[in-house]
Amino acid sequence: MDGAVPRTDLSVAPSFGMFSDFLRNINRVNASASPSGRTKPDSSNSEAQKKKREQDEAKLANIYEAFQFDTLWSKLSDVLSRMKNDPGAAQILLPLIESMMVVSQHVANPEPDTSSTSGELVRPPLSRSSTQGAPKSPREAMEDNFFAFTEKHRKILNIMVRQNPSLMSGSFALLVRNPKVLDFDNKKNYFTQQLHKGRRDHYTPLSLSVRRNSVFEDSFRYFSRKTGPEVKHGKLNVRFNNEEGIDAGGVTREWFQVLARAMFNPDYALFQPCAADRTTYQPNRMSYVNPDHLSFFKFVGRIIGKAIYDGRLLDAYFTRSFYKHILGKPVDYRDLESIDPEYFKSLEWMLNNDITDILDLTFTVDDEEFGETKVIDLKPNGTNIAVTELNKQEYLRLVTEQRLTKSIRSQIDAFLDGFNEIIPADLIRIFSEQELELLISGLPDIDVDAWKNNTELHGYSSGDAVIQWWWRAVRSFDQTEKAKLLQFITGTSKVPLEGFAHLQGVQGTQRFNIHKAYGADRLPAAHTCFNQLDLPQYDSYEKLRSLLLIAINEGGEGFGFA
Repeated sequence: MDGAVPRTDLSVAPSFGMFSDFLRNINRVNASASPSGRTKPDSSNSEAQKKKREQDEAKLANIYEAFQFDTLWSKLSDVLSRMKNDPGAAQILLPLIESMMVVSQHVANPEPDTSSTSGELVRPPLSRSSTQGAPKSPREAMEDNFFAFTEKHRKILNIMVRQNPSLMSGSFALLVRNPKVLDFDNKKNYFTQQLHKGRRDHYTPLSLSVRRNSVFEDSFRYFSRKTGPEVKHGKLNVRFNNEEGIDAGGVTREWFQVLARAMFNPDYALFQPCAADRTTYQPNRMSYVNPDHLSFFKFVGRIIGKAIYDGRLLDAYFTRSFYKHILGKPVDYRDLESIDPEYFKSLEWMLNNDITDILDLTFTVDDEEFGETKVIDLKPNGTNIAVTELNKQEYLRLVTEQRLTKSIRSQIDAFLDGFNEIIPADLIRIFSEQELELLISGLPDIDVDAWKNNTELHGYSSGDAVIQWWWRAVRSFDQTEKAKLLQFITGTSKVPLEGFAHLQGVQGTQRFNIHKAYGADRLPAAHTCFNQLDLPQYDSYEKLRSLLLIAINEGGEGFGFA
C-alpha cells in the first residue's frame, strides 16, 4: 500500500504482537482501579478496597514509567502519520493505542472526583503544563504527549470511535478530557450512551391533554406536579383537546414544536430576541414583571432537557452566552455582540486603542428599567474609580459579567434547576456552545447553491481564485462543518424558511457578504451582526480550507467587531 510502514517503525514496544494480551491484562487492573469497576464499600472492607485500588493505580503508573510511554507516544505518532491516508491499516495499532490510553488515564488523574450527583465520573479537562524549564512530572509529560497525539491524529481516532463507539466508554475514555478533538457525531453518540445507561425504575407514562391555544399554561401545570425523575424517564403521550389522533410519536413531536414557539411569546416576558438577528433569544432581565417567571424558567429548562433526552429537536435558538451558561463556561465581551451590537463596538474600540485622557468612565453601568435609570457599581466604590488604560481589561470583564450574567442570574439558575434534573451538568459539558445548539435544534439543511446565489462580494469578484476556493471548501464540508460555518458567520445555524435571501442582520434583511481582508496568515474573521466574512487573499486552496476549519472549530480568534 502507499505509505507502507517499514518494519523497523513498528519497534515502538518490546514485542508489538503481544499488545492484545497486554491490553487484556491492563484492562483487568484498570477495572479494579476505576470507580465503575468497584463494588460499593462498606465499613468492613472499605479500607482494604482503598488499599487494593491504590496498589492497582500504582501498577498502572509503573507501567507508564517502565514501558517509557513518553517515547511510545512519539513513536506511535510517527507510525500513524505514515498511515494517515489508510485508516483501515491503522486499525492494527488499536490495541497499542488502547493500552496507552488506559494507562495514561491513571497517570493523568489517579484520584478522580466521583462526587457528581448524576453518578458520572467527573474528570476536569486536562491542561497543558505551563512550567518552563523545570523537569516535568509524569502527569505533565503525559498531558503534553496526550494533547499533541490526539490533536495530530484526531481524524484517525474519530474513525476508530465511529467504527467502535464502545471505545469511548472503555479504553478511549480519556478522550472526553480533550473533547475538542472529537467530532460532533462521536460526542453525540457517547453523550446519548452515557445519558441512557444503567438500570432505571419503572415510571408511569406522562399522559397530558392540552388546549392548542393554551399549550404553555396547560403543560406547565401538568409538569409542575411531576418530579424530575418522572419527567426524565416517563414516556410522553400527548393529546390536543378536541382533536382526533392517537399519539404514535407525531402528536408529541408537534407538541414540542408548538411549545417551543410558545416559550418565546412576548406575553410571558421570558426571553427577548437579540438585536443582531431577531432569531436568537436571550433571557429577559425584566422577566420579573411576570410573577411566575422563575417557575416558568424552570419549566422551560425541563422541557429542553426532556427534548434532548428523548431525541426530539426544537425550533429554539439562543445566544452564544446562554449556551455557555448551560455548559458552565465563562462568557467574554465578544458574546455581547449579538445582544447589543453598538455597545460591543464601543468596547472593542476601547480594547484596541489607548484611552488615556479620552474616555471619562468609572466602574459603573447605567441600568434603565421602565424609564428609570439606576447606576450600578461594578465593584465596591466603583463610582469613584476611573477606568484607565491600565485597568480597562478589568472593566471589560466586569461589564460583561454584569450584562450577561449578574443581570439575569436568577433566570439562568431557575432554567438550570429544571434542565439539570434531566441532563447531568458534567455530561453536557462535552459539547461546545456551537454544538449545543446543534444538539437542541438539529443540523440544518444547507443549500450551497442558494447560499452562493445570495452572496455579495466586496473587494473580490466571482472569478477570483480565493472566491472559487471558498465555495469549493464549503462544498467539501460535511453537514456539521457547514452548520458550524454558518454559526461562525451569522451567529446561528438557523436558515430562514424563505432561504438565504432573507438572512437577518442588525438592520433587518442582510445577505451574506464576503469582504477582502489583508494578512495572508490571518484567520478569517466574522461580523455576525452584518453576516459578514472578512476573507484574506490566501495563496492556495489548502491554506484557505485549513485556516477556515481552525476558525470555525476554535472560535474566538476569528471573531471581529460588528
